[in-house]
Amino acid sequence: MEENKRIKWFTVSMIAFSMVWGFGNVVNNYAQQGTSVVTSWILIMVLYFIPYALIVGQLGSTFKDSSGGVSSWVKETTGKKRLAYYAAWTYWVVHITYLAQKPQSVLIALGWVFRGNGNVATNMSVQTVAIISLVIFLIFLFLSTKGLNTLKFIGSLAGTAMLVMSILFIILAVAVPFITPGFEAATPDLTSASTYIPDFNLGYFATISMLVFAVGGAEKISPYVNAIDRPARNFPKAMIFMALMIAISAILGSVAMAMLFDSNNIPDDLMANGAYSAFQILGNYFGVGNLFMIIYGLANAAGQSAALAFSIDAPLKILLNDADPEFVPRWLRKRNAKGTLVNGYLLTGVLVIIIIILPIFGIENMSELVKWLTNLNSVVMPMRYVWVFFAYMMLVKQAKKFNSEYKFIKNPKIAFVVGLWCFLFTALACILGMIPKIEYAANPGSWMFQLASNIITPFVLIALGMILPMIAKRERAKGIE
Repeated sequence: MEENKRIKWFTVSMIAFSMVWGFGNVVNNYAQQGTSVVTSWILIMVLYFIPYALIVGQLGSTFKDSSGGVSSWVKETTGKKRLAYYAAWTYWVVHITYLAQKPQSVLIALGWVFRGNGNVATNMSVQTVAIISLVIFLIFLFLSTKGLNTLKFIGSLAGTAMLVMSILFIILAVAVPFITPGFEAATPDLTSASTYIPDFNLGYFATISMLVFAVGGAEKISPYVNAIDRPARNFPKAMIFMALMIAISAILGSVAMAMLFDSNNIPDDLMANGAYSAFQILGNYFGVGNLFMIIYGLANAAGQSAALAFSIDAPLKILLNDADPEFVPRWLRKRNAKGTLVNGYLLTGVLVIIIIILPIFGIENMSELVKWLTNLNSVVMPMRYVWVFFAYMMLVKQAKKFNSEYKFIKNPKIAFVVGLWCFLFTALACILGMIPKIEYAANPGSWMFQLASNIITPFVLIALGMILPMIAKRERAKGIE
């Protein structure tokens, strides 16, 4: 690539920031940790996210011509097609819980836009929400089979708007004390360092998975590594600058949330309604009523809708477009006359419907449902990141075999230790994240349901991926390819 056609490091940094970050990360983690999340953000950036992003950089630089992402990295570094299949399966199947939550997010956003309050998330029964979410999902599942380029374009614009609103929230919240005489922050002692120190107990460590979930997805940056000018010098600079931007956004955003919501008395519905309530409060301070909230709600509804459509379609194609008949049965690879992966969409639909309906048997209200599904996602989604670190460890074990324009750590032994740290940290975060975030004494039935579903769901999703090669083997034995 000619030097004048290469992307500047600052541009890559901004692209990566928009891929990884969102205002929901601030709200969800503040809802779990309160002001102590400020310290958590600093720790997670230094100890996990910066190494994660730089590891992705080396993998992307080494395998710049690989189209399969993480599964290609695993295949190239191990030579094992079965492991590559499991990596691809994990990348796809973790989106099931993600897809199950999106219809509720759309429903809540539209509720705020048209009703101006969070009654959808506080008053609507879980059964009603399940039915409406099911209808929304089935509509988007059908539309995904038809192609949704327009909606994806709208979603891209909405994503940009959401990023702008995230930054605007911080600016507005910081400005409030200067324009409102006598303003008092909802959380006391915000100037005291002790306010931001976590209580490092089991309950705290059970929330780490949400932080990992928030900063995950750095593997999306990999295509840009070799496009940057002077990757060896400028890619680390881009990633560290991105991490700095995320850290500043997370810290200032968390402090801004503390100004509006008391960290010592966090509302039960903050995960569901916190972002909208925050913009509504700021709108009242600035004399524009619900304007900020409506803009955010519309952008979020469009963005969540596009994410729903895209996350049905894209991961499925990654799994099945070049699926190996040795591991993926013919019935799952089946296409109709228009080339649509009909049974792939059917399998997606069945699994998502199960997750949507499941809360009816153990969740009592919508706010609890949002918290449970968000936490379940924080357990399931990071499972795909362990393959990134596994591929990196396999790469540095064969350092002399592979060449890359950018290397994170030149010493293979140190590099392996860093990769192992990230691997184990991610796995531990997922395991600890299975612990329910509600008090057992307050609701034993719901606590047991959440614990059981948090443990069983990831194991069932992975086990399904182990069953498919057995079916494929039986097909081959019958002469079916």
